[in-house]
Amino acid sequence: MNITVKIDGDIAYLTMDDGKANAINPDWMTDFVAKFEEAESGAKAIILSGREGIFSGGFDLKWLAAEGAARSGELLDQASKMLIKVYGSRVPVIAACNGHAIAMGAFLLLACDTRIGAKGAFRYGANETINNMNLPVFAVELPKARLDSRKLTQALIQSQLYEPAQALDVGYIDMLVDPDLVLKTAKEQAELLSKLPGRAYGANKLAVRKPTLDLIEAAIGTY
Repeated sequence: MNITVKIDGDIAYLTMDDGKANAINPDWMTDFVAKFEEAESGAKAIILSGREGIFSGGFDLKWLAAEGAARSGELLDQASKMLIKVYGSRVPVIAACNGHAIAMGAFLLLACDTRIGAKGAFRYGANETINNMNLPVFAVELPKARLDSRKLTQALIQSQLYEPAQALDVGYIDMLVDPDLVLKTAKEQAELLSKLPGRAYGANKLAVRKPTLDLIEAAIGTY
């Protein structure tokens, strides 16, 4: 399976591994949302991780070449709903970012509450301008909410890709550790956050994030 969920006590482990780049397409997102809801309902914190060396390389380029021209609106609407699900989740979501997080993979990373990155020859960022693509609303609003505002021109308009230490400075990740400590650190964070009062955590998260969530939701159906 490309996406698996395992619940151990109060923590759900949601793992993305398609054996390649964890490419995102409509079927993948349908599976992801189902697995994410399973994790939400069964745990007090969620750890989202990729495979060794990559969190996600973004949208599925083969799918885009075959279906993108006719179904791009569907793809972006579904991506918006998935990101709303993660960014607006009432439980803590901790990203164990094992490697590269590019384009849609970077936006999924930004939707997580606490993001642990791995040291190494990895890249983070939004390469839409390089690929001659317009940024959808979620790809503007999530970076505006999570990244250093001084770096938005470089990060979004100029398609800068960042190595891990730079990604920490810009705001793609919150902590940077050795690769073999990523999951361990994510578990430590999940255990801490799972002990916070869940009602207050969810309410305060939604209070802070409502403007961004509303803008992403309002764009659904307009692509």
